Amino acid sequence: MSTPSSLESLVEALRCLPGVGPKSAQRMAYALMQHDRTGALRLADSLRGALAAIRHCGRCNTFTEIELCERCASPKRDASLLCVVETPVDMNMMEQTHAYSGLYYVLMGRVSPLDGVGSRELQLERLLARASDGIVEEVIIATNFTNEGEATAHYLSEMLKTRSVRVSRIARGVPVGGELEYVDSGTLAQAFRERRTFAE
Repeated sequence: MSTPSSLESLVEALRCLPGVGPKSAQRMAYALMQHDRTGALRLADSLRGALAAIRHCGRCNTFTEIELCERCASPKRDASLLCVVETPVDMNMMEQTHAYSGLYYVLMGRVSPLDGVGSRELQLERLLARASDGIVEEVIIATNFTNEGEATAHYLSEMLKTRSVRVSRIARGVPVGGELEYVDSGTLAQAFRERRTFAE
């Protein structure tokens, strides 16, 4: 007996989620149809509503339902600092530290020539215009420490060198609470290179 085509379509649609393979997608689809049809309707309505309402902030490029997101519209943020991150999730993680009070620019990706993602796809001209607005004094590059994230950081720093702004990169090293015997050698080497003196 074959699976109904609408169920196959649902399984295939669920596979677009990160980390969801064929088996997981099938389990989710069957669970929704068998045990939680109300939840399935709520999920469908929420997706439809989000697609209709959510757009990109006119300044920082994150997701919002209004022209400027709350952070960009807040007079309490330090407009002289601009932190560049890859995704809205990365921005949320930065906010959870309570260590940064400036503004953001969300790339919505990273430079990855193998995947066909370059400066045009990331709309880096918008970032350059933002960094050159006469208000921004420092651009903090906070891309991930992956090969693509490092390539993106290098590309951005080269682009921004021609502007009259200071460019910095977030540091990396031993995590808080980490024990040296469990830290990989690459991270430990980077921690040595980025060591700093004690404040007197």
